[in-house]
Amino acid sequence: MRAAVVTEFGTPPTCQDFAEPQPATGDEVLVDVVAAGLHPRVRSQADGSHYTGSGELPLVPGIDGVGRAPDGTLRYFVLPDTSMGAMAERTVVDTRRSVVLPEDADPITVAAGMNPAMSAWVALRRRIEFAAGQDVLVLGATGNAGRLAVQIAKHLGAGRVIAAGRDAARLAEVPADEALTFDELGKAADVDVVLDYVWGPPTADALRTIVTERSDRGRPLTWVEIGSVAGRTIELPSAALRAARLQLVGSGQGSVPTRDIVTELHALVNEIGSFRIDARAVPLQDVESAWRDTGSAQRLVVTP
Repeated sequence: MRAAVVTEFGTPPTCQDFAEPQPATGDEVLVDVVAAGLHPRVRSQADGSHYTGSGELPLVPGIDGVGRAPDGTLRYFVLPDTSMGAMAERTVVDTRRSVVLPEDADPITVAAGMNPAMSAWVALRRRIEFAAGQDVLVLGATGNAGRLAVQIAKHLGAGRVIAAGRDAARLAEVPADEALTFDELGKAADVDVVLDYVWGPPTADALRTIVTERSDRGRPLTWVEIGSVAGRTIELPSAALRAARLQLVGSGQGSVPTRDIVTELHALVNEIGSFRIDARAVPLQDVESAWRDTGSAQRLVVTP
């Protein structure tokens, strides 16, 4: 079969022949892949930088997608961390980590949206005690996941949702109640929850600003680290944890049990069509050029 194959970390995959995988347990099935999302998480898988990586090569990237099962059902699936990913003509899926889709579901939209949407959806529903009416700040709201986080926070009952990012022009396109550049974050100092897709130095600066300028430092502030597009580490003054009622947590693989994530797949798949998702399909044979398209505002989806 044909697949996107990574033979060296740090270089784009190329479309080439690859051995067809075979189901190993009674819960696994071989599916014909219809669409696989090219998410930032997939890029980090393919360059060897993600914390779940095994270092095994060659590697077929892709952590989720939509596939046609042998019984004819169309399924959204999430794969375990193995070297056999979703960007291939066929892959093996554990049915317990998949959801049957309605026949009228758009595979491109589902493959493009589920992974970035799950980041905020799981964080708010499983990682913290989020209550309707709380105010939410999304750091990094101009990215695909950040734009969806704004929509999801509203959908789940947030009071005020504030979008923050570097690019003022792109911020204007985000459907938030208020948009702020990183230099203006003092205006968001009294939020209840921060969904952070940025990390690195911008987060360190934002933490200092928000903690310092809160009108009531005893009011709980929950900071959820989800992504790290601006850096993997921060320099955090100890006073930030003592001077305010700050709870700093992360949300991702490991911090949320797999069973909880799978449960939320069923809930989210019924809502995914209500969110605005800008997706573009690219053929599997063009995966190398698609991989180099890092500046696109659209979510790219590889279609075998």
